[in-house]
Amino acid sequence: MIAFDAATIVYFILSAALPYSGLLMAINAGLTLLIAADFAARLWIARNRMKMLRRIYTIADMVVLASLLLAPFVTEDIAFLRILRGLRLLHSYHLLTDLRRDVKLFRHYEDQIISGMNLLVFLFVTTSLAFALFFEAHAGVGAYIDALYYTVATLTTTGYGDIVLDSPGGKLFSVGVMVIGVALFVNFARALFQPTKVKHECPECGLSRHDADAVHCKHCGETLKIPTEGFSE
Repeated sequence: MIAFDAATIVYFILSAALPYSGLLMAINAGLTLLIAADFAARLWIARNRMKMLRRIYTIADMVVLASLLLAPFVTEDIAFLRILRGLRLLHSYHLLTDLRRDVKLFRHYEDQIISGMNLLVFLFVTTSLAFALFFEAHAGVGAYIDALYYTVATLTTTGYGDIVLDSPGGKLFSVGVMVIGVALFVNFARALFQPTKVKHECPECGLSRHDADAVHCKHCGETLKIPTEGFSE
């Protein structure tokens, strides 16, 4: 399922810039059936269905399914919505649990990986949205690259000025990219350069993030017993 989720994400990114054709319609129809079946199965076995429906990756899946079902009946390009499926791979509870349990590298760099993936999902969703809304007159792979270039330049506040959105809607869109994108970018940079914290709940105050070599909780002073190599509670 992880491989399927990853493959659909790559496909949705690549197909966002391609003109709609019979082949794409057939592939999308097959993916619609598979994603709908996966969604229905997850909902069927969920212990708390309402809780599942409120999760961000479940909402993303519903949006993706809606975009696939409505695509033949709407004139607007809504393919960019399908890249939200990246949230399914990123925020899947079972995937994160398995990675924490089985992959030491993920446990050590969890904050960096998740913040980086959040930034990546935002980048491609924003790129596809810009492509759909502001580059429709120049549809194609080249225009998609221009949209990606514009998004990265805006997100990083580089602002070369060779590709700009002059309309009022485009300016407001650029403001949104800068406000949200810069926040995600700063969060990613902070996760990269700040000292790595470990997850270990303090038995006294409940603080869950501590330095890897912490002996006492910084909040309440309680003695901690953080598992390390060769030692476990």
